Formats: sequence, C-alpha cells, structure tokens
Amino acid sequence: MPFLGQDWRSPGQSWVKTADGWKRFLDEKSGSFVNDLSSYCSKEVYNKENLFNSLNYDVAAKKRKKDMLNSKTKTQYFHQEKWIYVHKGSTKERHGYCTLGEAFNRLDFSTAILDSRRFNYVVRLLELIAKSQLTSLSGIAQKNFMNILEKVVLKVLEDQQNIRLIRELLQTLYTSLCTLVQRVGKSVLVGNINMWVYRMETILHWQQQLNNIQITRPPFKGLTFTDLPLCLQLNIMQRLSDGRDLVSLGQAAPNLHVLSEDRLLWKKLCQYHFSERQIRKRLILSDKGQLDWKKMYFKLVRCYPRKEQYGDTLQLCRHCHILSWKGTDHPCTANNPESCSVSLSPQDFINLFKF
Repeated sequence: MPFLGQDWRSPGQSWVKTADGWKRFLDEKSGSFVNDLSSYCSKEVYNKENLFNSLNYDVAAKKRKKDMLNSKTKTQYFHQEKWIYVHKGSTKERHGYCTLGEAFNRLDFSTAILDSRRFNYVVRLLELIAKSQLTSLSGIAQKNFMNILEKVVLKVLEDQQNIRLIRELLQTLYTSLCTLVQRVGKSVLVGNINMWVYRMETILHWQQQLNNIQITRPPFKGLTFTDLPLCLQLNIMQRLSDGRDLVSLGQAAPNLHVLSEDRLLWKKLCQYHFSERQIRKRLILSDKGQLDWKKMYFKLVRCYPRKEQYGDTLQLCRHCHILSWKGTDHPCTANNPESCSVSLSPQDFINLFKF
C-alpha cells in the first residue's frame, strides 16, 4: 500500500499493484506519471484499491490538519479531569511515574490566573520553574508555560495590577533563557534555537510594555483611601505583606508617607515574616538609639526567605495521592477527604517531582 506519512520522500506519485509488488509507473511517451491506473489492473481491483487509498488519504489529511492546529494553538491543552495522580514508581496497577511537565499540563493553570486568590500562587510557581526547572519540562509543557505567561502579561496590562511581580518574573525567565541558549547543542532546550530567540524577543517586548504603563486615576468621585480615619488607614496598611508596597503607598501622598514610616507597622511586618532568632541576628539601631525596624526588614529580606501566604493553593490528598486545586472533586475513597488534604506551597509542588 502507498506511504501516507508526512515525509519528503513521498510526494504523492501514482503507484500500482503488480504481481511483483507495488511499483511506480511513468508514461513512456510523455515521461510523466500515469493517471489512468485501470490499464495496469482489473477494474474491480482498481476500484477496491482506489476506495481504500482515498480513505487513507482523508485520514492522513485530517491528521495533518490536526497537527497544524495544535502547533499554532495559543491555549493550554485541555483535559477533562482537573486533577492528576502523583506516583513516583511502578506498581502492578501503574507503570512509570508522574513528571513535572505532565502535572503542569493537566492542572488548570489557565483558569487559575483569572482567580485573584490563585494568581500570586501561579506567578510564584512560574518563577520557580523559570529559575531551575524549565529544562525538565517537555516540549508541550514548555509551550503551555509560554502560553500561560502570555495570558498573565495580558491580564496585568489590562487591569494594571501586580506590575512589579510580573516584571520580576519576566526578568528571571529572560536571565535563565540567556544562560540556556548559550548552551545550545547540549539538548538543554526542546525546539529550534530560533524559536527560543523569538521568545526572548517577545519577553523583551512584554517588559517594554510593562515599563510604559501609565496608571490613570479611575473616574470615581466617592470616598477614597485618604478620606478614611487614620486608624483605618493604618489598619489597612498592616494587611500588606510586602515592605515595597508600603514604600510605594507612602509615595502616593504626604499623609500616607507619615503612616508608612510607623515603627510599629514595620515591627509587625518583621515579626510576621521572620523568627525571633533571625531578628536578633540582624539588629539595627537608629540615630535615636531605637531599633530601626524598616532597615531591619530590608536587611532580613536579603538574608532569609519571606513567609509566603496565598488565598488558594494546590492540595495533595495523602490517602489517594491525587493533586488538585482546593474545591476540585477527585475520586477519593476516604471517609473524610478534606481531612486528608495537605496544602502545598509552590516550592513543595516543585519538590514533589524531584526523584
């Protein structure tokens, strides 16, 4: 039967079946391929073979169309189940193991970035993957990584929130790609080098777009943050978990600058992120002989990791070893599935697939 695959050696010439097997025939007079194959075989055999070949051609055409669509798609690969079974070894029931790329494809990160409770979690996970786990992803997973990153950037450009967070993510990814592209030829990246150079140029374009954002004041004439009593303003500022947000807020108005320098505010922020032992090792006194909690905070951030807090996280069921988002139904046989679930930080998610 004719070769139907996507191969440069099969341009689609006419083949006929003879007693010695399949042969390609040329017209002796014109030197071109013969179009009428019925002269080389009986009419019944010709019709049967022609029907079979036409069916195969349709299947091959549909397959090529599907492959072309998958290569150009901008969305994450869809899976009906929004959970994945995490196994690290072969058993009688299951063979092989679950990889980071497989989990990244199966879990619904494209929808998660639209949820404000999961947005910071997904961004932090993308940052950790960009730092050290990009080469462990499969080609499809790397493609999904870039598609999700594009959705994140477009969301930030639209609502003008979390700009600094995405700037840091893009800078981390660009630095990692610069290192990996220099090692071309050692199979550290999946795909053509020109494709990754194009992606790096896209990242630079995204960075330029973020730098050109002009935050406009919304047309709202009601009560603003500065109209609230000072005690309420200070109470809201205590909910901020990043010291850089406090500094940025203090630069918005003179009154807010005074509140952002409150010693008790920076003290609570240091005690929230760091232990007493870590704080005692990084004591800084001000000119008045008091502890300068603001300077201590930024010094502690350079020495120790901050405490991470997310509105929603991925959860691992200890009973059935299924990884899913909170609130996602999965086939668990435990009497009380909620008691078996353990929240995973982004770093715990990465460590789960280290063998």
